[in-house]
Amino acid sequence: MNIVKDMLRVGKTAIGTTASLTSPAGFLADAGFDFLLFDTQHSAVEIKELRHQLQDMKGKKAIPIIRVGDNYQDQICYALDIGAKGIIVPMVNSKEEAVHMVRCCKYPPEGIRSAAGMRGEWGEFENFTEYMSAVNEELLIIPMVETLKALGNLEEILSVPGIDVLLVGPSDLSIALGIALDYLNPKYQGTLDRIAEACEEAGVVPGMYFIPRGLDPSELVERGFRFFTRPWSRWAAAGIKDGLATIKR
Repeated sequence: MNIVKDMLRVGKTAIGTTASLTSPAGFLADAGFDFLLFDTQHSAVEIKELRHQLQDMKGKKAIPIIRVGDNYQDQICYALDIGAKGIIVPMVNSKEEAVHMVRCCKYPPEGIRSAAGMRGEWGEFENFTEYMSAVNEELLIIPMVETLKALGNLEEILSVPGIDVLLVGPSDLSIALGIALDYLNPKYQGTLDRIAEACEEAGVVPGMYFIPRGLDPSELVERGFRFFTRPWSRWAAAGIKDGLATIKR
């Protein structure tokens, strides 16, 4: 029901790419990525506008994940109702905020999500109660750590049941540390290690929204980070060039 959650459960690394309202979602969802990440925080896109993009992904390998703009029940509900299989909330700074996020993502009795019928490709169920239980179990819940306050509350945030991935916001975290975009700074690197160690102890997967310039994805995987995005356009262009190179003309 959720390929990314299945991968993370057995220790594999999930790699996705970011997509937008104009991206070829159907193509990207079948290109080998494990998920497509749609951002509604830093883009001029309303959540409900993504409905057709998510519909184009049906039956494809990759799952849709949506980053909402804030930790609001209505935004999370909109994203789930159009078929998101994962929710990212930015700037989660405390245990209370993490609890609120989880409760907004889950149906009762575990949460407060409003029911609007069976949504997304979650499989076939005998009844709605069975469906709600399955979605509660399979949905990816991904708060972001991006501030000094979040770092101060790191262990408390990770103690909240239901969190699957703790996602680093690379740019905002570097700014919060006073070393804006200096990703190779020992202070930044040490913070990443601290996050990875805390996640391992809590049984939560550490992730990076993107891999900053100068950092090696494989090296980050070795340090424990098993969820991140990579840009797709350069890889697609290289594939097209390789294909054309096989033709004598």
